[in-house]
Amino acid sequence: MTAIELITKEDLKAFKHELLNEFKAILQSGKVEPKQWLKSAEVRKILKVSPGTLQNLRINGKLRFSKIGGMMYYKMEDIQKLLEGGSE
Repeated sequence: MTAIELITKEDLKAFKHELLNEFKAILQSGKVEPKQWLKSAEVRKILKVSPGTLQNLRINGKLRFSKIGGMMYYKMEDIQKLLEGGSE
């Protein structure tokens, strides 16, 4: 019999804050030059979502994008806002 662990909303919020703090520390350390604009594949890696989920974020207006010649680009600040819990 395997033990079942429940994850509460508070657990997820704590994890989100811990992840954001680590992300901010990396960006502030100066080791990584953050790009201002990211392609879909890069955004999917950061958010750890599928192409369909990224499409739903676009369709629902939760993540703004710019389309140039068939390629979609996303602002890093919009991705950070989404990670922090808001789209605007």
